[in-house]
Amino acid sequence: MKSVLVTMSICLALGLSANAQCVKNARGKTVCSDGTTAAAANPNTGKAAVAQKNQNGVTTTKTTTGGTAKTKNGTGVAQGPGGTTCAKTKNNAACKPN
Repeated sequence: MKSVLVTMSICLALGLSANAQCVKNARGKTVCSDGTTAAAANPNTGKAAVAQKNQNGVTTTKTTTGGTAKTKNGTGVAQGPGGTTCAKTKNNAACKPN
């Protein structure tokens, strides 16, 4: 089941752009990107993530485990699959459980 989710996530991300370039990094993760859409999969854990950058420079990342994050210039907000929300600003970082 995990491999199906990973494959579906990667296909979704790659389907958004036929020009995506993919490489396998030193940790065995396959990473694909076309500048605005990226996908990464870890064959050891079966987990994957898809990220898209909008016209305002905000990157939205979604994982196969249900986590989401919105980031820009090193700051952002992330929500884990269990509902925990974390925020990082230039000078601060904190999490709030659900």
